[in-house]
Amino acid sequence: MDELGHLLATARAWLGAGEQAALATVTRTWGSAPRRVGSHMLVRADGLFEGSVSGGCVEGEVLATAQQLARSGGFRLLRFGVANETAWQVGLACGGEIEVLVQALDDSAFPPALLDRIAEARAGGRALALATDLATGRTHEAAEGDFVRRYDPPLRLLLTGAVHIAQALVPMAASLGYAVSLVDPRGAFAAGPRFAGIAVDSRWPDEAMADWKPDAASAVVTLTHDPKLDDPALEAALNSDAFYIAALGSRKTHAARRERFAARGFDAAALDRIHGPAGLPIGAANPAEIALSIAAEMVQAFRARG
Repeated sequence: MDELGHLLATARAWLGAGEQAALATVTRTWGSAPRRVGSHMLVRADGLFEGSVSGGCVEGEVLATAQQLARSGGFRLLRFGVANETAWQVGLACGGEIEVLVQALDDSAFPPALLDRIAEARAGGRALALATDLATGRTHEAAEGDFVRRYDPPLRLLLTGAVHIAQALVPMAASLGYAVSLVDPRGAFAAGPRFAGIAVDSRWPDEAMADWKPDAASAVVTLTHDPKLDDPALEAALNSDAFYIAALGSRKTHAARRERFAARGFDAAALDRIHGPAGLPIGAANPAEIALSIAAEMVQAFRARG
């Protein structure tokens, strides 16, 4: 489960058990802020909390405010920020500024029903936008408002090829919050301890992709160098909203790949979606470094979305 999924599950469990809670959200940042806009911190009335809005430097004041609002209802908009030379005195040690909205998880500010709506949308592979009126502090389902936070589906990485690079990429992607699925019909590649604890899908990639259904929060990477395995996965990815599509291989291999897909009717814009060779050009020289370059390019592609 990714960070957002964990926060949602925790909030719903707390409220379901009759606990009072509040939600803190980064609404604006300036300069060298430690967390991105939209980052959440969930706080229970007794002080138990999950998540972060600043990496630790202003959590104390946010925590105290959230505990109070969890009990009383309502909202507060907090702003922290200083120049680098005075940062340590105020608590924002990285410099920069952040604005944090703290809302009670009740109908006065952040209605609990919205937690269910977010969870339902994410489970269905859909994004959901929530808007907040910063004058009243109340959040509702809408695509426009003073502050809009889009909740994307859970990140997924769909890999073809149980190869050496995958052994490094699977745990790396998992640590970045991706749910990883790995397919390889070649039994020997998934045998033994090479992927202990990981269920390798033994179907052919086209069958697996039809079941996986890549969405806008999915990355698809092929690692086999074998067109019989890679091409069906890439074709399915090109016919989806996957935000990152990549294939291992040399520039010559990728040129041949583009020719094959062009012959199948894919235009240049579609073919440009395939990152080939896969990964950022960091001079990777071994499987772990290649996995790192792919993971970095995957993160770059996700953060660069419109």
